Amino acid sequence: MLNPLKMKEMNIELRTDKVLDKEQLIELYASNEWSSAKKPDLLYKALLNSHTLVTAYADGVLVGLGSAISDGYLVVYYPHFIVHPDYQGNGIGKMILDKMQEKYGDFHMQSLTADGKAIEFYKKNGFERAGETQPMWIYEGDEH
Repeated sequence: MLNPLKMKEMNIELRTDKVLDKEQLIELYASNEWSSAKKPDLLYKALLNSHTLVTAYADGVLVGLGSAISDGYLVVYYPHFIVHPDYQGNGIGKMILDKMQEKYGDFHMQSLTADGKAIEFYKKNGFERAGETQPMWIYEGDEH
C-alpha cells in the first residue's frame, strides 16, 4: 500500500471516456482476485456497455474504476468499484465515488453489493443496509 503522503505527490486522473487498455484492466481485476478477470473479453465488453464508467489513472496506469448500470432517471446500481491493492487507502475510491455522485447523487435509489473491508468504506460514504432486505444472486464466481 502506498503511503498516504505520497498520494499528494501522485497525479491521479479520472476519466469517463470508456477507453480501456485490456491488459491493464485484467491486471487490476486479477490483483484484487476478482473472478471476472478470468473472463477478460466479457469483462471488457460489460464495462464498455456500462451507463457510466469512471476510471482512475496514476501516471498513465489504470489503478481503479467504478461502473454504473442505470435507467438514467431513478435507479442506479454500481456493480464494480475496484482499486488496485497497492493504491487502496489513498482516496482513489472516494474520488471515483464522488464522480459518480455528480451524476447520480439525486437519484431515488443507488444500490451496490459490498463485502469485507468495502462495507465500512461505503458506510462512511452514505450507504446503509437496505432495511430488512437480503441480497440474492446467481453467481459464477468463487471469491465471496
